[in-house]
Amino acid sequence: MKAIRRFSVRTVLPTRIEGLGVLASNLRWSWHPPTRDLFASIDPKKWADTKEDPVRLLSRLSADELDALAADDEFVGRVVAANEDLHSYLTNERWYQSWSREQEEAGLAAPTAIAYFSPEFGITAVLPQYSGGLGILAGDHLKTASDLGVPIVGVGLFYQTGYFKQSLSRDGWQLESYPVLDPDGLPLSLVREADGKPAVVSIDLPAGRVLHAHVWRAQVGRVPLLLLDSDVPGNDESGRKVTESLYGGGGDTRLEQELLLGVGGVRALRIWSRLTGAPAPEVYHTNEGHAGFLGVERIAELVRDHGLTFDEALEAVRSATVFTTHTPVPAGIDRFDAHKIELFFGGDNAMPGVPVERLLALGAEDYEGGQPGIFNMAVMGLRLAQRANGVSQLHGHVSREMFEGLWPGFDEEEVPITSITNGVHAPTWVDRAVYDAARDHLGTADVAGENAWERVGDVPADAIWQVKRGMRASLVEEVRRRVRSSWLKRGATDAELGWVDDVLDPEVLTIGFARRVPTYKRLTLMLSDPERLKRLLLHPERPVQLVIAGKSHPADETGKRLIQEMVRFADDPEVRHRIVFLPNYDIAMAQRLYPGCDVWLNNPLRPFEACGTSGMKAALNGGLNLSILDGWWDEWFDGHNGWAIPTADGVEDPDRRDDLEAAALYDLIENNVAATFYDRDEAGLPHGWISMITHTLTTLGPKVLASRMVQDYTERLYSPAAGAGRALNGPDFKGARELAAYKARVREAWPRVRVDHVEPSGVSDSPQIGDTLHVSAYVDLGGLTPEDVAVQFVHGRVSDTDELREPIAASLQLVEGYDNGTYHFAGEQLLTRTGSFGYSIRVLPKHPALASPAELGLARNA
Repeated sequence: MKAIRRFSVRTVLPTRIEGLGVLASNLRWSWHPPTRDLFASIDPKKWADTKEDPVRLLSRLSADELDALAADDEFVGRVVAANEDLHSYLTNERWYQSWSREQEEAGLAAPTAIAYFSPEFGITAVLPQYSGGLGILAGDHLKTASDLGVPIVGVGLFYQTGYFKQSLSRDGWQLESYPVLDPDGLPLSLVREADGKPAVVSIDLPAGRVLHAHVWRAQVGRVPLLLLDSDVPGNDESGRKVTESLYGGGGDTRLEQELLLGVGGVRALRIWSRLTGAPAPEVYHTNEGHAGFLGVERIAELVRDHGLTFDEALEAVRSATVFTTHTPVPAGIDRFDAHKIELFFGGDNAMPGVPVERLLALGAEDYEGGQPGIFNMAVMGLRLAQRANGVSQLHGHVSREMFEGLWPGFDEEEVPITSITNGVHAPTWVDRAVYDAARDHLGTADVAGENAWERVGDVPADAIWQVKRGMRASLVEEVRRRVRSSWLKRGATDAELGWVDDVLDPEVLTIGFARRVPTYKRLTLMLSDPERLKRLLLHPERPVQLVIAGKSHPADETGKRLIQEMVRFADDPEVRHRIVFLPNYDIAMAQRLYPGCDVWLNNPLRPFEACGTSGMKAALNGGLNLSILDGWWDEWFDGHNGWAIPTADGVEDPDRRDDLEAAALYDLIENNVAATFYDRDEAGLPHGWISMITHTLTTLGPKVLASRMVQDYTERLYSPAAGAGRALNGPDFKGARELAAYKARVREAWPRVRVDHVEPSGVSDSPQIGDTLHVSAYVDLGGLTPEDVAVQFVHGRVSDTDELREPIAASLQLVEGYDNGTYHFAGEQLLTRTGSFGYSIRVLPKHPALASPAELGLARNA
């Protein structure tokens, strides 16, 4: 019989151990081993049975058990000490506090609050609100911001069923289930009004419908994370299902999710500030295009509350907005029919001050190669943000190529999308055995905080090897448990599963591969030559074993077929002790996989991997990367920290390309990876391998940390955005009004701007190094003034088609003006290199509030 209603009864803790509730409600426990040890000590079996969830653990303790804990003075003392430690963590000065003082003293901006919007957040397996890398990155961003003291508030959605739980059918097909999550049984608290009623965010929908949402708060260390939940009274059945599942639903659900995330998220922030006194964010960080409507809501606020025009509000909003794109795959970007946007934002449903035609223009693909009638969320995100970035250097390049149509007249390298390479939160992902080894041999577990990376070489080789062997053995034990569980769910009986006890070998080279399963990540590349793979797995002297995991989106039939192909290969009795596919890849599994693998494999189709942080997590656990030169690996591979799989760039036949790259992968594993791993001395130590581990930790350790990433965001994007926001959002929004007026004036005049004449002098017909080229340019500014523009002398090497390569721009100076509106600009250039040399003259808009010369997408070339 099914229950007609369900609810959770909260545990009431005895007064002496009330602090357990405080510790359980702050997700810092998920990356703080002493707090986890405290909960584990209550009842190790129940701790394991509840999947290491403090809230569930406490709910399973009887009143007698709780009273016994409260009567245990030693345990009570540990609870008090843990709470004091948490209080210190939450209140003591950290990196941001000292940095922000230095900023303000130097006259620069340090934002008082930063809003970080993302459709998913991967904090802990206990709170399954993530599907893959985007969410895990967002979770690491919040946790690291907490550790550094950066005043971030996260904004997302609460999905009643999370993403999905994955299992396998008997024939290896992915099966999805959607267990309902009860927020009352999770480390969440409902945001309530002063009278105790739930705070409500409401959004108008077409046909007179209204979408309501409650707001749950997860406390991530020092960082509050606000999650909007539409499964509330007052919504119709369709409305209650808007936040049912991550990236799920049909019809209008995806658009309604993004409307709730963006517009509703801003409204939730306003409620949060009103109820708690928290400062309103000065900077808004849009993590991918899903939350792009947040800018529309902020424009509507400024028009309504401050009397700005749409254009003035747009400038005020843009100045303080940061947009991060995470996908190099156009198919990964949300695009809606423009008529759908008109339905949600036009007519009776129009947002005051936001004409629907202006909104449609923000997301329009009105550039060469774009599709008319489509509203592109990433394009809107870029147009609503003055600062944008990709998540690795290569991805920055790919992003500039993808979106350069938004900035016509500029070369790819001038497109204003920078890059900040992702990082990972070491306390979440690094095994405790690694920290213990650092403490034993380096005198500290805080290798990053004490900048002890260069001393990693002081750790004895045998100690490093013993740590890796121990973590590998733990992984083997975990894999056997998971394989047995998976097969039982697939319909096998215990009597059939005796072979599971021999799955994997704790002394065999272990390669890991785990990620989402879109086609471009090429899960089955390693199966290109099944017989050769078998020979590698079963090599009599240098065997290899593979641990594989990954989920395919429920609607991706191709991805499911790839999983089935891999599972069927792994089911083969000849090799099933050497290769396994583990279903339901999540944070909890990943935390065991990274430490236990000797090598982390990544073989995407280059350049479609935006960053790929799983390899970073493996590296921090002493793993070596074996990867296509894509994402972060393209940036930081140095020839000694792992291996680069050669790519068959330029081969247009995809099957042929896969075959070539698979053959290169097999060769590397057999002749380099396995050969190095099994090359041992008399004591059984692979010194070459251990040397590579030491080199990896020494060189990659400081780079792959999320602390480096969040500091980069803070210094390079958040601080400038806060400064720009303050300049434009000051008294009466004078800066925003002036910038909007300037842009309107420039756009109106730009068709009349032209370079009339260029006069070079100072060099002969055979110029040589040391000569000085003098240039005069006569420019008709079409009614603009010389203060409105920058006139540049752009020079560089020249291709066979007269294209400038690696151009360098130098400003020309105003010489004089003429009555007809023409101006004379001049400058000079010393010739310092041989070879082809070319130049041109370019006119660009110039204003102190522009973050980039390309911001308006206007350029006039000679």
